[in-house]
Amino acid sequence: MLRRIHSLPALVLGLLIAVLAISGAILSVNPAIDRLGTTVPERGQVSVALLAERIAENFVGVEQIQRSPSGSIIVYYSQDDRAEAMRVDPLSGKAIGPYAPSPTTRWIKNLHRSFLADTPGRAAAGISALTMLVLCVSGMALLLKRVGGWRQLLRPLRGSFSQRWHSELGRIALLGLLMSALTGILMSATTFGLIPEGADTEPAFPTAVETPAAPVPVGTLPALLEIDLQDLRELVYPMPDTPSDFYSLATAQGDGYIDQATGVLLVFQPHDRVQNAHELIYRLHTGEGLWWLGLLLGVCALSVPVMSATGVVMWWQRRRLMPRIANNSGAQAADTVILVGSEGNSTWGFANALHDALHKAGKRVHTAPMNLLAKEYRQARHLFVLTATYGDGDAPTSARQFLARLGRFSGDNKPAFAVLGFGDRQFPRFCQFAREAREALFRRGWTEFLELDTVDRQSSQEFARWGEAVEPALSLKLGLTHVPSHPQTRPLELISRMDYGAQVNAPTSILRFGPVASPSAGGRLRRMLGISELPHFDAGDLVGIVAPGSPVPRFYSLASGSSDGFLEICVRKHPGGLCSGMLHDLQPGARIDAFIQPNPDFRPASGKSPVVLIGAGTGIGPLAGFIRNNTGKHPMYLYWGGRDPASDFLYEPELDGYLADHRLTGLNAIFSRTANGGYVQDRLLDHSSQMRRLIEDGAQILVCGGRAMADSIRQTIDAIVAPIGLDVATLKLQGRYREDVF
Repeated sequence: MLRRIHSLPALVLGLLIAVLAISGAILSVNPAIDRLGTTVPERGQVSVALLAERIAENFVGVEQIQRSPSGSIIVYYSQDDRAEAMRVDPLSGKAIGPYAPSPTTRWIKNLHRSFLADTPGRAAAGISALTMLVLCVSGMALLLKRVGGWRQLLRPLRGSFSQRWHSELGRIALLGLLMSALTGILMSATTFGLIPEGADTEPAFPTAVETPAAPVPVGTLPALLEIDLQDLRELVYPMPDTPSDFYSLATAQGDGYIDQATGVLLVFQPHDRVQNAHELIYRLHTGEGLWWLGLLLGVCALSVPVMSATGVVMWWQRRRLMPRIANNSGAQAADTVILVGSEGNSTWGFANALHDALHKAGKRVHTAPMNLLAKEYRQARHLFVLTATYGDGDAPTSARQFLARLGRFSGDNKPAFAVLGFGDRQFPRFCQFAREAREALFRRGWTEFLELDTVDRQSSQEFARWGEAVEPALSLKLGLTHVPSHPQTRPLELISRMDYGAQVNAPTSILRFGPVASPSAGGRLRRMLGISELPHFDAGDLVGIVAPGSPVPRFYSLASGSSDGFLEICVRKHPGGLCSGMLHDLQPGARIDAFIQPNPDFRPASGKSPVVLIGAGTGIGPLAGFIRNNTGKHPMYLYWGGRDPASDFLYEPELDGYLADHRLTGLNAIFSRTANGGYVQDRLLDHSSQMRRLIEDGAQILVCGGRAMADSIRQTIDAIVAPIGLDVATLKLQGRYREDVF
């Protein structure tokens, strides 16, 4: 529902909102430009009387003096029966240059205020501002759900290019857009008389005043001597040769009339609170008088067309990924039921793959959102629940009603169930809703035929392994595979390789790839300019490689960044592994096709706080990349476990060099197949006191390696930090404990 509240108004009024934002961004520059060409005296330095006196020395026939919110002084006067306007220096009263409002600026203002359509356009502008407010509030609510609450608001964001840019721009520009939307709504309401502007009558015009034959010089008028120039809005001179006329004065505090002969303030009407509030709203919306705020609001407004474009892309991607389930049996006729909980529709791709495999195996399958759990299933023998988790353990959109509907299930037949959770291990409540759904089914008396399993970051490999566990449970051959859509691949050429681990039956290679020269004109130009043809990536990102004969890509953590000029991975050869076997057979000059998958949550945070890197085996790859890029030489400690230092001490020469140039502060390597061998968690326990000190100093911990190793490390760190009142879950919430587990 919340997503619909956010997306529907944006799709309907997106173009109008974008026009408002772009025109507002253009107008926001005007106060700053005006301020750049203006001299603003200090308060108390120049009175209105002194300014008028200096202007009188340089101009004749003065009719009006205006001071803009930015401080520009504009004089309107008559010369040779022609009306002239001139910008003047407030300190000297001399002309700076002619004043002529830009017709382009006037046109853009009309576009911004009313879409060039006067009353209907002003109504449309007001409705668009209201829509922007709805988008801001609903967008922030969606973002908080996505990241898991206020405490996680600043954490790095995951997702596709459009999702990341949409959310990043949203949280950066939110306050500015909220202010623009709220003030725009109030100004629109004032235009239509829905709320008052304040005192809407001018001060009463004086009637009977005794005046001498000739007015005194304007620079000697007592009322003007008492008013500081910074408070002036407008001074209108009396009609020439009309002794009964008066000076009309507008200031920041109020408006009034001044006797031209005595300089006495005859009438003065101060601004009331409503009028002052209206003027403040105007300044906050336009930046007039607050040029720096205007620029900030303009920058925020520029995010709107980008978010509009990324929002449309996200909407289209969701539409494109909406389930299209072929051969979907009815709920009461099916012998197998698949219920799906998804937020962005990505889980439906895995559900569709399961549905097709079961259908081909002869099953009658009914697949539906978890929200459509039926009140009974008459013939179903098995129930699959495939669900993602949204935000901080919440149910995704298509599963929000599942627990309530489960309570209303009235059928006698309760099929045996299996739950598969989809999520991201970087979040502390990984697959939490899947676990809650499983427990709820248990409480209602349902039985489980396959233990709960999880899929991290839509891993095709983990989904295929789960499918292998499903086959014996159902006595079927499924061959379950699903490959989520991935970016377009590009060719890479093997530059060099370093081989380790043969003596301990764990062949491991460090493979370094370079770009394949493009024959296109663009490729030749990039090479002439010395620009790398590698895609952009950082150490810790992932490279996806599809081996011949494999339907799914294999992901490897990158040990280099594109700025290094090469792509480096550390690969262990697994028995029967298609991709690892293919990579180990490569010789320099051989080519592969690959794509980059960003992994922004797995990298050291910026700053000078210590970093503790923990890994085992090939998990050293990205950790070595982090050390290589530690050119600021901040404290960085590596704990790594291998088998035999004579056989598989990966990156040993490089690590020695990093110690020598202080990119690496401490190296702690431990090997399991030596006389006094052990595992990396043993070395961490040996250094418990140092670890606690580092964590108390704000250290961040990054762990890379196999799942069993990562589980052991979590338990070890929990034990180490317990005396100081911390645990891994808390460190994760603080963004100080990150994992890349395979």
